[in-house]
Amino acid sequence: MRAPALEARGLTLTWNGSDVIVRDVSLVVEQGEVVCLVGRSGCGKTTILHALSGLTQPLEGQVLLHGEDVTGQPGHVSYMLQKDLLLPSKRIIDNVCLPLVIGGMRRDEARAKAEPLFERFGLAGSEGKWPSELSGGMRQRAAFLRTYLLGADVTLLDEPFSALDAITRVDVRHWFCGMARELRLSAFVITHDVDEAVSMASRVYVLGGVQQGEPSRIVGEVAVDRVTDAGEQFELTPEFLAAKREVMRLLA
Repeated sequence: MRAPALEARGLTLTWNGSDVIVRDVSLVVEQGEVVCLVGRSGCGKTTILHALSGLTQPLEGQVLLHGEDVTGQPGHVSYMLQKDLLLPSKRIIDNVCLPLVIGGMRRDEARAKAEPLFERFGLAGSEGKWPSELSGGMRQRAAFLRTYLLGADVTLLDEPFSALDAITRVDVRHWFCGMARELRLSAFVITHDVDEAVSMASRVYVLGGVQQGEPSRIVGEVAVDRVTDAGEQFELTPEFLAAKREVMRLLA
């Protein structure tokens, strides 16, 4: 049996090395699957993402990538933050190529690798522009292309669309879901937006169970019955509403 793309087993995590903020979290992302973790603000979602990326050493538990223990080891996954973090002093092509150049690739080689992907990522014609000349949605596409170019098998996304306005957020979310299917991405996304989680994922983990002074934990997992021919209209279907209702029940 093929190992999952990403797996967490019994993660217990602390805040600043002292108080336990998350206890006994286990989750799985299969190959080519988009999975979301939804929870209220401040419940420890980003702390879990730091552990999955190797930036944080858990107090207990393991992180496995394709079955290999990578607990506390950074550099094995791609990580996209909430903000696009494009450098205003660099054109879009060089912003996108920056991780490759930092990794030792010559700038001309990095550009040659990135340029054919601009059209595929909806960025054709923006190669020579400055970040200030792009809309929020286009900037986020550029940030995702930069993340994709790192070449990791698994991508972690930390509320990647939260900085966008409501209409742009929906548009970029639909675009991302289409790209994820096309590229067969294995992605783990954290969000506090229930609609976003259900519209993107095949499964949604719910982080909750928080009481006064007690750590967060996963209180449920909701499988999303996706209507394959619904496309961007999926959010209007009974299947979407049923999954959303269950997530909301678990968050209550």
